[in-house]
Amino acid sequence: MPDTLLGILLCGAAGALLLWPALRDAAQVRRLRRLRRHGVRTSGVVVDGVRVRDGDGLTWAPIIAFADQYGYRVEFTPKARGTGLGFATGRQVPVVCLADDPQSARVDMRRHLTGPVCFPLGGAVVFLGAGVAIAVTA
Repeated sequence: MPDTLLGILLCGAAGALLLWPALRDAAQVRRLRRLRRHGVRTSGVVVDGVRVRDGDGLTWAPIIAFADQYGYRVEFTPKARGTGLGFATGRQVPVVCLADDPQSARVDMRRHLTGPVCFPLGGAVVFLGAGVAIAVTA
């Protein structure tokens, strides 16, 4: 019985910890929807990389530059980082931003737009489901 309770508590805590960033990033879904519907699509180039402090320590993030609708150079680093999300310097990437807000720029790829919400949410569902499964079978 104590092992069952410990399993439920650990799975529930892991699920809640993963659910928090997913819900926080889900608030950005409205902005992503607006980007998809009304965003200006252009092409950017990875010009450099920068070390950023992440939850797991220091990681590399690409710096992407593109020209806005007025021809001004805009640089940004993608919000989504991690394995399989980096780009080599010099690579062209699709970019989407709001015409009146070039700082809203995001890499226009599904894994960059939805990944920061879907991956933690999926992990939260798995852990919370495991906690429920342990509780039901106990």
